[in-house]
Amino acid sequence: MESQTVEAHGRTTEEAIRSALDQLGVARDEVEIEVLAEGRSGVFGVGSQEARVRVTVLGEDFDEEEVEEGQPGEAEEEYLGPRVQVSDEDAEKARDTLEQMLDLLEFPNVVSVRSVERDRGMANILLDVAGDDVGLLIGRHGETLASVQFLLNTCLGQALPRSTRVIVDIEHYRDRREQSLRGIALRMADRVRRERRSVTLQPMPPNERRIIHLTLQSDPYVSTESTGEGPDRRVVVSPKPTASARRPSYGYRRG
Repeated sequence: MESQTVEAHGRTTEEAIRSALDQLGVARDEVEIEVLAEGRSGVFGVGSQEARVRVTVLGEDFDEEEVEEGQPGEAEEEYLGPRVQVSDEDAEKARDTLEQMLDLLEFPNVVSVRSVERDRGMANILLDVAGDDVGLLIGRHGETLASVQFLLNTCLGQALPRSTRVIVDIEHYRDRREQSLRGIALRMADRVRRERRSVTLQPMPPNERRIIHLTLQSDPYVSTESTGEGPDRRVVVSPKPTASARRPSYGYRRG
């Protein structure tokens, strides 16, 4: 599913964000926000610059490195489109292809099919890899693992049913990493609430930023947005404006 993205302008960053949300028809906690340019008032109008933001609706993007594992429920029952038909032969074909790829890389391995999950109009074949020195195959923050998965899906693009995706995991690394990221998100949110100032996280790939956004999307005290470009893109956790945080008005009048 292709994500909805719009760019919007405004006198301030907040005004540009509100404009984008109005265009998309969604709430702030349903989007990822990238600040392209900060608004600047200038001096007597000279040197002023509009704020510019890029806003993307959060969702399960088929092109990202990670998809959220869906659980069957009402949303799945309401889906009226055709179900993706994935056979045992398809799962075995994915397993065999990954095994051959790792053999070519001279990486001793045992590949098994953990599960085949169907979520509305998509299907995920989840493969497990076991072997020695698995850290080499995972790489920093899972970057090597993501590359292997991307290459595998590219090789199988014409061999598997449409809207079928293969997810590669190594000794439940993805589960452990997701739990770690959720813990980081909650700790940073607590810090932001206590100190009332923004915290910028380390650069992360899209699938990891998405976990941070989803973990904190319902938090009433903090908001998240993504800034930066390419491999330097990172999540910023900021305090939401609250009534207690606003300055009191004393009704001062001149005269």
